[in-house]
Amino acid sequence: MVCKILFLFLSAFVISHAQTSAGPTQKEPDAVFLKIKQDLDRALKTDDHLSAADAYQQIGDLFFYQTAYSQALDHFFKADKYYRKENARLKVALNLNKIGLTYYRGRQYNAATDIFTQSLAIFKALNNRRGLAQTYGLIGQTHEKTNAYKKALHYQQLAVTYYKKSDDKSGLAKIYENIGSLHEDKLQLDSALTYFNRSLTLNQADENRLPQIEVYNNIGDVYRKSGNYLESLKYTRQAAGLAVELGDQYQLGSAYRDLSKAFNLLGRNDSAYHYSEAGRNIFLKIYTEDNEKQLALLQTLFELEQKDNAISRFESEKSLNRLIAFGAALIAVLITLLGLSIISRQRLKIRNEHKLHEQNRSTLKGELELKSKELTTHTLHIIRKNELLEELKTKLNAIVKDDKRDQRKELKQLVSLININHNQDKSWEDFRAVFEKVHEHFFESVRKHAAQVSAADLRLLALLKMNLSSADIATMLGISPDSLRISRYRLRKKLGLPEGESLTTFVQKL
Repeated sequence: MVCKILFLFLSAFVISHAQTSAGPTQKEPDAVFLKIKQDLDRALKTDDHLSAADAYQQIGDLFFYQTAYSQALDHFFKADKYYRKENARLKVALNLNKIGLTYYRGRQYNAATDIFTQSLAIFKALNNRRGLAQTYGLIGQTHEKTNAYKKALHYQQLAVTYYKKSDDKSGLAKIYENIGSLHEDKLQLDSALTYFNRSLTLNQADENRLPQIEVYNNIGDVYRKSGNYLESLKYTRQAAGLAVELGDQYQLGSAYRDLSKAFNLLGRNDSAYHYSEAGRNIFLKIYTEDNEKQLALLQTLFELEQKDNAISRFESEKSLNRLIAFGAALIAVLITLLGLSIISRQRLKIRNEHKLHEQNRSTLKGELELKSKELTTHTLHIIRKNELLEELKTKLNAIVKDDKRDQRKELKQLVSLININHNQDKSWEDFRAVFEKVHEHFFESVRKHAAQVSAADLRLLALLKMNLSSADIATMLGISPDSLRISRYRLRKKLGLPEGESLTTFVQKL
């Protein structure tokens, strides 16, 4: 049984470079999917975990062959879950290789290597030679894709060892072909030809005709790269003939492409063009058919999911309706009682909130009135102080004009001191602190209209906001009425006020 599983896996899935002939799975993937889906549903209903895992794996294979790698991984991982639940270690390892190969095809080489390493550990624990050979070969292929040729060759040689121990000539032929490709990549063409011939000999002995197509093509590539174009044509034509006989369109397209290269190197451009076009048409046809099959499969999957979702919704709705019918009366009573309770509490809450709001409003109004009185008092104090200082300065200037030499120097110093302290910043800062409590955000609103206003402009705007007379403002700022008019004119320009619009009206709106 173990050998049979391994043989089926290897024959259906391991060939990673060659495109196998289209079987029923690839010709009608949507029809095959429907059959497997029925088996899966039956297995899930009866809790047959192994059968369910097999079905998930088969669906994964379908998506893999249609290059729908994301969906393939999803189903392979579902299979992994059930295989592990049943402790089916061999099937876990084989399925892990499918997952790794899917990552490999998706060019996620690090992820592929991690998965292959997990599989390798299981095969070692089971002492399964054929599984080890297969996994070593897959790891070698993955390292080749990352140009780690030394590692790739090491793992391929390990695969050779275990395929020989298993007496698996088909697997050994594939590994020889892989090693030949490694040497070809490094342009070690004699070594490459040696391993390709070994692979061909084994496939011919076992009458494995399909793998021979790719080997013939590889040998033709080596001869072409060696400059032996006639010998290259000989082997590539053999590949093309066998591909036609076996109906392998992918390998036929590859052979035509290689024939085109050889004829081009021989200077036979008509033949080169002919085979180039023939190969291009084949690949275009393959691409179109693959897309159609993939779309058909995805459409089938979409329709099944819609159907399953509709059934699930219907079952859920039936259960929900029964629950609703059972609890409707009780819920109605509870809603009524809760409604009455909520309404009563809401009314009480609204009354309390209204009362609290009125209290807060009254408190805020009182605080605002108090701050306004404080601002007015503070302003009047500054005005009176500045008036007194102005009067004192006038009298002192008159004394200075009397030209009494013994007092003149001291009086000049006194006048300078008064001028320096006439508009000291502390008075303005005290004023501003009280002003901002009464007129919140006033200065922010000003800067929205004109970001470049100066500190002196802000002082003038604040005094205008308080509706002070021009004489009081001039006294507060310690400037003459003419200077105040000039300051107001410059402020209008900064604020961008049109001619005719009142500066005072504009300030009161802020």
